[in-house]
Amino acid sequence: MRQTGPIQTISDQVYSILRRKICEGEYAPGSWLQEVDLCDQLGVSRSPVREALRRLVSDGLVINIPNKGTFVKEFTCKDIDEIFDMRVLLEGYAILRSHQNLTSQRIETLLAILREMEITYDAGRLEEYTRADEELHREIVALGNNSIVSWTYDRVGFMNQQFRVLSLSVRRRFEESMDEHRQTIHALIEGRAEEAEQCNRRHLELARACIKEQLEHKAKR
Repeated sequence: MRQTGPIQTISDQVYSILRRKICEGEYAPGSWLQEVDLCDQLGVSRSPVREALRRLVSDGLVINIPNKGTFVKEFTCKDIDEIFDMRVLLEGYAILRSHQNLTSQRIETLLAILREMEITYDAGRLEEYTRADEELHREIVALGNNSIVSWTYDRVGFMNQQFRVLSLSVRRRFEESMDEHRQTIHALIEGRAEEAEQCNRRHLELARACIKEQLEHKAKR
């Protein structure tokens, strides 16, 4: 298996690989994650696979149904509302407190990520754009300098990752998203925290609406 990042144990490595596959849609919602198949695919024993699946259940990405098995979670519109309600709260908290922690180094980091988003947007590289998008929002949350908020956001973020591509696969949202991020970051680094919070809130609400629309469309097919 290919190691991705500073992973120290086989269980951590299996967990990282499975989470990435779920978040990138390789394992679609509702997919049955059979231990034997995963062991064969990854070339490991059942113990690290079981441990990884337990962690994914804790993350809210998979569910375990007694006597049936472990499946990738199928999110409902209610789930989406709950996820985005938390994102609005947590990101808003961080933005409104950003002036306390907005150092020159953090500003450089935000602008560097924004430039990466612009490059990948111009090239139409959606997956790379979504990774930069995720990184940007995590940097925003870090401005709150609250470890409990950051920990909570990480858990919400796991559940949100697989929907980033779903939202941005709509060309209109892809274009709007880039503009919304520019507005948010420039307001943020210029010290206009309330305006930045409003821009970010609008961005999240539009993403929420787009995702729910697509889920409802899929449910009707």
